[in-house]
Formats: sequence, structure tokens, C-alpha cells
Amino acid sequence: MKRRTLISATLGLGALGGLAWLGREAGTPAAVAMLPRHEGRAKAFGTTVVLTVLHPDEKTARSAIADALAEVRAVDALMSLHQDGSQLVRLNRDGVLDAPDARVVAVLQSGQDLARLTGGAFDLTVQPLWNAFEGAHEQGRLPDAATIVAARARVGWQRLQVTPERVTLAQGMGVTANGLAQGYAADLASAALRRHGIEHALLDTGEFATIGAKEEGRPWLLGVRDPRDAEAVAARIVMDGRALSTSGDYETVFSADFRHHHIFDPAVGDSPTQLASVTVLAPTGLQADGLSTAFMVLGAERSLALAERLDGVDALLIGKDGQRWASKGFPTAA
Repeated sequence: MKRRTLISATLGLGALGGLAWLGREAGTPAAVAMLPRHEGRAKAFGTTVVLTVLHPDEKTARSAIADALAEVRAVDALMSLHQDGSQLVRLNRDGVLDAPDARVVAVLQSGQDLARLTGGAFDLTVQPLWNAFEGAHEQGRLPDAATIVAARARVGWQRLQVTPERVTLAQGMGVTANGLAQGYAADLASAALRRHGIEHALLDTGEFATIGAKEEGRPWLLGVRDPRDAEAVAARIVMDGRALSTSGDYETVFSADFRHHHIFDPAVGDSPTQLASVTVLAPTGLQADGLSTAFMVLGAERSLALAERLDGVDALLIGKDGQRWASKGFPTAA
């Protein structure tokens, strides 16, 4: 499971899941300052999704929030590995999924595109490795070498075939969309809010997206947690309309030293060793979500090189030793 844990404390504005609203002065339109704030919450992806909307009409805001949360819940229901009726549970069980939902196709095809882009660093089929580590962890240990070898043999994005009519998976393999689904849900929720005419909003689906500005017309300013101190801010990010995703070795751990965790390098069958966290800004939540996972596997040098090649993508990377790297356009606040 891939869960995001940004800073949960705020400065006088109320906690919003794993997100920090950090104050910043700005002389922007007074009209935004007068907009009432409306909030909606729902359970999805094993966490609490929170949507905050600034809008003068409560009925419009509530309708927009309801539709946006419905989009999020629908993605979770389709792609969860913990709901028996989900399409991914059926795919993993049967090895085939006929007439897949268009949203499932979109996410799986995006995952395959990202696998090609990253040379397999991102791989939707790493679920057997998760199962191996989680099973051993429940017994208070790590999986042995033979178990890892056997799990790796069932990993390989090339053996996942995705078309609008059918998805097929080789025998014994397993797919997870945990590296994409929350970002995709943020995109669909944002689109739902915009259809209702919402011009100012903050979305936390486990990934983060913003529309417009917050109270007093100030830009949304998010705080990313230090990967080794849950109460410390590693960076303050001025949101500019792009989506944000953070992956970290602290999110789900299989060893106290953070060496083994929920992100896997398919090439070795274990967790990558250089980075403690990666924060990505990208034009869509789907991109940000997938790239934050891929960059954890690729490491700092290759990740920054790839970010420079991709339009609208910036990244902040923090090593296990505390070293930091950032792309040229990464928008940190003073």
C-alpha cells in the first residue's frame, strides 16, 4: 500500500490529513479573502480524503464536493486490492479482465507507459514482492533469498497486456495501482470541482492538487515532512496549479532502519537504497504519483535527468544520509 504522509500540523488553519497549510503574505485580490470555506471528507485508499473549497454559494460548493468525492470513491472501488469486488482483485485472481472500466484501462496504460519511460523502474506488477515482504513481516522477519527470487520471477510489466476490451496477466502475477490510483483520483476530483465552477480548492486524496488560491488570495503553500522527523518540515512548496506527490521510505516499513519498505526495485526484488523521500510536481496527479515512485527507484542522478526532459515536472529528492537534490524549477518558499 502506498500512503502519503506530509506534515499534519498547520498554522491556525486546521489539520488537513497529512498536509500543512503554511501561512504566507501576499497582496492578491480581496475577493478571495471573502469566500466562505467548505470542507468534505470521505474514506478511500485506506486514508481520509479531504477536499476544501472556497465558494460564495454553499449549495454549489456542497454539490461540487459530493461529486468530487464520488469520483474518488469510484476509483478506490475499482482499483483497491482490499475490496473483493474491485476490478484489480478480479484481474489478480483470474488473470484476465474482460470489458474493463475505462478508468482502469487509463491507469494501467499510464503505468505501462511509465514502465517504458523508466526502463522498468516503475512496474505495476510488483505485487508479488509486496506479498513476500508483508507475509514475512507478519512473522517478524524478512523474506529469505529463495522467497525473493520466486517473487521476482512473477514480476514483469511486459507480461501485462492492456486493451480497452481486455486486460490479461501471466499466471501467478499480481498488479497494484497504488502508485497511480490516488493521483488519478485527484485529477478526476479536480475536474468534477471545475465542472461546478469552483475556482479555488485544495484536494488531498493522498496526493495533492490545488485550484486557484486560498484565503486572502494567498497561494496554497504545502509543507513536506522531513523523512526522519514526522514533526519537521523538510520543504515549503508554493503550489502553482500542478499536482504534488511525495513517496518515502518511512510510509510502510519492513525493517526499523528503513532499508526495506513498500517501494521495490523490480530489478533486485528489494527496496532501493539511496533515497529517503521524493516529492514531485507534475501537470497531473497521475504523473506526479507515478513519477514519485519511479524516482525513488531510479535514484537522484537519473531522476533529475528525466525530470529535466519532461514538460512541467520538478522534483525534490532527499537521501537517506540527508543530502538533497532539486530540479531547477522546484518552487520552494523562502
